[in-house]
Amino acid sequence: MKARNLGLVAYQPAWRAMPAFNQARDAQTPDELWLVEHPPVFTLGLAGRREHVLDAGGIPVVATDRGGQVTYHGPGQAIAYVLLDLRRNGLGVKELVRGIEGAVIDTLREYGIDGARRAGMPGVYVNEAKIAAIGLRIARGCSYHGVALNVDADLAPFARIDPCGYPGLASARLADLGVRDSINAVQQRLAASLSRCLAPRPAKQLHDD
Repeated sequence: MKARNLGLVAYQPAWRAMPAFNQARDAQTPDELWLVEHPPVFTLGLAGRREHVLDAGGIPVVATDRGGQVTYHGPGQAIAYVLLDLRRNGLGVKELVRGIEGAVIDTLREYGIDGARRAGMPGVYVNEAKIAAIGLRIARGCSYHGVALNVDADLAPFARIDPCGYPGLASARLADLGVRDSINAVQQRLAASLSRCLAPRPAKQLHDD
């Protein structure tokens, strides 16, 4: 899986580029991880309800085509967009989500932090606070969108929404848990974990974990 560090880019051009990449694929096109940060933006998934945006406060709100509800993106988030051919890699959607969660948990573990899943609430949590959000779209057997891990992002905008549709859901970030690595360093660790956790697997292994 090829990792590309794109730096700070506007949300909408990055979003539009992902399905274009997948539509241009052929059987030999390598899978890619796009590592980015975005200027402040709220995004509404396909299930998103506008009433979960309590007070945008001047931050743009973009209705997008990923799954899930509303979330916030901003500088200081390690975002990894996962452009993966699921059929070629022997992965189903549930295995993809679980693999991404596992990659975040592994990354946190490298920093001595215990991350956890929560039943029915995709993402990764530390002490019941959400530290990483996952939103995906699958089209023609390929994924796009991905995961956003809070590194040293301003968490105040999360109070302007019901994160992922849950009123009062707390947010966490690595900076408050003693991590001082740069956003780039965290992204590189996350990319390595994603490449490992999403490596192609024989069909018999899909449900082993």
